[in-house]
Amino acid sequence: MSSTCPGHYCGKMLINGSFDGECGVCPRGEKTNMQKICEKCTESPELYDWLYLGFMAMLPLVLHWFFIEWYFGKKSSSALFQHITALFECSAAAMVTLLVNDPVGLLSIRSCRVQMLSDWYTMLYNPSPDYITTLHCTQEAVFPLYTIVLIYYAFCLVFMMLLRPLLVKKIACGLGKSDRFKSIYAALYFFPILTVLQAVGGGLLYYAFPYIILVLSLVTLAVYMSASEIQSFKNLAAKKKRLVVLFSHWLLHAYGIISISRLDKLEQDLPLLALVPGPALFYLLTARFTEPCRILSEGGNGH
Repeated sequence: MSSTCPGHYCGKMLINGSFDGECGVCPRGEKTNMQKICEKCTESPELYDWLYLGFMAMLPLVLHWFFIEWYFGKKSSSALFQHITALFECSAAAMVTLLVNDPVGLLSIRSCRVQMLSDWYTMLYNPSPDYITTLHCTQEAVFPLYTIVLIYYAFCLVFMMLLRPLLVKKIACGLGKSDRFKSIYAALYFFPILTVLQAVGGGLLYYAFPYIILVLSLVTLAVYMSASEIQSFKNLAAKKKRLVVLFSHWLLHAYGIISISRLDKLEQDLPLLALVPGPALFYLLTARFTEPCRILSEGGNGH
């Protein structure tokens, strides 16, 4: 076998001051350098990495809030307490996840920089130098972006099962026994889905999440305003809940814009945030012209 390790992810380890002659997988938290030597990753995550982790952390929280609103929306006090509890669960899970990851006990992490999409799928790039023997060099080349999300979801599930049933049982007495736990049952479905999504499509999500945020936030805002029959600024300000939904979507718009621009050139990228209210303003200004009743009446009059 040649002195240089085959493949992109196989390397030699430093043992007792000398390099091990066998090529293989690097230990967790290490990655091969240009010389095919396993090096410990000591860099801090980039802004884009933190934004990706924030997106993956938001997914269970947004789904919690959606199903709480879906099943308990009419009981505002019950829904409010559950919203706060869900926020606490996800926040506590995020804190604990950071504390248990390397470096242990600190609210910070070290990471290996993502270079290409294949870094997320090293199991597909195990080399066969002699076309017979396969070197298994599957590793977390994007340490810890792959596993930290799965750990976070596990802690979210644990905190939910510890806190939410007690709260729901106490504040949702007016509902039937099967109805009061429906938001928890929903979480037991979407957590496995999120886990599979991260395990299979983590690399694709890493590169696509800014555009996913923008598209979904625009679509959901339009659907909400249409379903709520909001056609003017007066309708929008009639209920505080509508303003909360609007500002929440504006935050998501801003999050997506920042993720796309990465704020590489601050003086050029920050003005893009002025586009955040644009979709809502466009909807309010044009909603009355697209009302179905008006279109049908004008069509019947021959206009």
